[in-house]
Amino acid sequence: MPATKMAGKWPLLQFVILAFVWGASFLFIAIGLEGLSPAQVVLGRLCAGAAALGVVCLVTRRKLPSEPVVWAHLAVVSVLLCVAPFLLFSWAEQSIASGLASIYNATTPLMTTLVALVALPQERPTRARLMGLIAGFAGVLLVLGPWRLVGGGSIAGQLACLLATACYGMGFVYLRRFVSPRGLSSLAVATVQVGLGAAIMLVMAPWIATTPVHLTPRIVAAILVLGVAGTGLAYVWNTNLVAAWGAANASTVTYLTPVVGVSLGVLVLAEPVAWNQPVGALVVVAGIAISQGRLAGLAQGLRGRLSLRRRGSGDPCHSILCRGR
Repeated sequence: MPATKMAGKWPLLQFVILAFVWGASFLFIAIGLEGLSPAQVVLGRLCAGAAALGVVCLVTRRKLPSEPVVWAHLAVVSVLLCVAPFLLFSWAEQSIASGLASIYNATTPLMTTLVALVALPQERPTRARLMGLIAGFAGVLLVLGPWRLVGGGSIAGQLACLLATACYGMGFVYLRRFVSPRGLSSLAVATVQVGLGAAIMLVMAPWIATTPVHLTPRIVAAILVLGVAGTGLAYVWNTNLVAAWGAANASTVTYLTPVVGVSLGVLVLAEPVAWNQPVGALVVVAGIAISQGRLAGLAQGLRGRLSLRRRGSGDPCHSILCRGR
């Protein structure tokens, strides 16, 4: 079913599925690492994702861009949004819990805002954005917990996650500046982006994905779901949500993914959770909300409702006597 037709159908269901799939991606990475190297996990997910998106393009008869300059830009986007962050997250999860990785993934909007302020002249540093960035990165420090003096491997893993979200931030800004103005189909862009990522990993595989492979049904299933759903179909669902609800409302899925990631890590892998991690995640989410102006909008809406109630209670036609007339 074409994305334009499906966009208006069951958006809430697609929102829930997207939040679960993206939140569960870090669990699937952890399961994949039970028998694969980080590079092999990335190779598997990108190949599966490219195949899934290719099938969707064939079914919907979506044409891919033909201009060489577009493919060159999308190659850069693929490195920044697929290859580099996927490798960093997979490497990081060798030393940190999948739930913690999902919390750091929630800093992506903050990284995107920070990069946009630097790279896009039209993105002026408003007071709300600066406050949101400060609050968000305070949450990051809280999650990091420098007072805990954890081992170097854990610190390195957490910093790798932050570097991955920095790649996301640069990738989204690059996409907005050099690709989005061309008005291309989101599905076509995602297909080329993931397909190029798979090609890059296939070229590098003889050098970075050479460790022995130990496959089990559990590992194979995790990589297939991670690739087909989390790396492939998720782009389609996200595109549908943007069409149905708008970009701002669709982006709220970011708030739910760490909740899903931490919950699954605890329930499936029995991962421990320190108090500072969920608290820091809440501060990060609050920072995102502030930077996007959501808290200001909510406060304005509440003030409007209270004003209407006051007017209603002060109007004599809203009194009990008037109702009985």
